Amino acid sequence: MKITDILDPKAVTLNLQAVDKEGVLHELVNLLAQSKDLGDKKAVVKSLIDRENLGSTGIGQGIAIPHGKTDKVKELCACLGISQKGVNFDSLDGEPVYIFFLLVAPKDSAGPHLKALARVSRLLRDSYFCQLIRNAKSEKDVYQLIAAEEDKKS
Repeated sequence: MKITDILDPKAVTLNLQAVDKEGVLHELVNLLAQSKDLGDKKAVVKSLIDRENLGSTGIGQGIAIPHGKTDKVKELCACLGISQKGVNFDSLDGEPVYIFFLLVAPKDSAGPHLKALARVSRLLRDSYFCQLIRNAKSEKDVYQLIAAEEDKKS
């Protein structure tokens, strides 16, 4: 599985406006809903907030990978949002988050969900690559950067 298999190019934004954790989650779910049928968006947001209450998905170095499982989706899906200002997301390093990679999975999909988390975290571990994403001029450029990086690694 590649990230581009679950990330629709329409589910990428360079311009997140939210200024807090809950606002970012709502904005990301709305973004994802533009490319996937999420059914009850409030239930999806609730699953993400419940997951955040277990521990922040802000992994540090300006990156967060919020994720959750819900019976509202039929397949694993993702969206990517970039905040130009940065958001306090209770990250492990206490720093603001600029890159948000949201994953939403069906309740019964442990394998694909964990595989996607691993792929996304491996991709975003490269600080140079993250800087390229943050400096991208368009959503299409971000998607193409991810596709090109995945092609290099496969």
